[in-house]
Amino acid sequence: MSSTELPETPAAASLAPRVGAVRVAEGEELRSVSLPGLTLTVRSRPGDARPGLEPALYVHGLGGSSQNWSALMPLLADRLEGEALDLPGFGDSPPPDDGNYSITAHARAVIRLLDSAGRGPVHLIGNSLGGAVSTRVAAVRPDLVRTLTLVSPALPEIRVQRSAWPTALVALPGVASLFARLTRDWNAEDRTRGVMALCYGDPGRVSPEGFEAAVQEMERRLQLPYFWDAMARSARGIVDAYTLGGQHGLWRQAERVLAPTLLVYGARDQLVSFRMARRAAAAFRDSRLLTLPDAGHVAMMEYPETVAQAVRELIDESAGDHRGDDRGNRS
Repeated sequence: MSSTELPETPAAASLAPRVGAVRVAEGEELRSVSLPGLTLTVRSRPGDARPGLEPALYVHGLGGSSQNWSALMPLLADRLEGEALDLPGFGDSPPPDDGNYSITAHARAVIRLLDSAGRGPVHLIGNSLGGAVSTRVAAVRPDLVRTLTLVSPALPEIRVQRSAWPTALVALPGVASLFARLTRDWNAEDRTRGVMALCYGDPGRVSPEGFEAAVQEMERRLQLPYFWDAMARSARGIVDAYTLGGQHGLWRQAERVLAPTLLVYGARDQLVSFRMARRAAAAFRDSRLLTLPDAGHVAMMEYPETVAQAVRELIDESAGDHRGDDRGNRS
């Protein structure tokens, strides 16, 4: 089976310089994976790894990074050998050489990472943009995905919430650069508060230490010469995916996913409508739904213990199904 749905385009951009240092929590390590035309940073917890653990890969959302999983990963470290990647142009990963930030390109990056390491099948866990990317990966490469967990996945909506319109507008040509000029006097603290107000059901749940770490990361990102370009092109990729029909449409691909799937939606999500939860549960053939009344767009950061427990239950159910299949094959 082909690893991608669209051919790769020739390299057109060199890797941008790295700026500042990325935060690494206690017990975490970063490594760089070089692939043709692509360099990815991967975050892991090697001290937690031990024989027999199943592999997992965490995929962040638009404007996020592998740090978005630092609260959830240790809670599952006794069950999963987890790795979280920085998608191209985000976190500590430089832009892709071809400048392609489409959903397909991001999915291709995930597939190439898994293929290069031979880690599949993995428990694939994605949020927002990463949820759309993970859906595509699970649909086109079912051999790479053991279970699928989607936290507020960015699947197409007919009526987008008004609170999500500014994010969609970033996709329009010139808007990102205009916004960057209009907000150049905003400090990192104000920007961080704005992001948290948009993404969290209750920003008050963020600890002072967590807020300070987020401000430092915002300061670092704003120094990256490609920050706004990566945001705009990735947002455009989401919008393009929303309009894509046929077998490559995300809802059609959701129907093709074979892996047992956990869907997590927050009732206070301002970016992905809570009303999409039931449609998603109907689209994925082997799904279970977790709804959190007080969560926003990043439930894995707001309620990591609750999400971790749901992932454990998904893994247990999946393992039980596999054992049942094995018993049936032996009879």
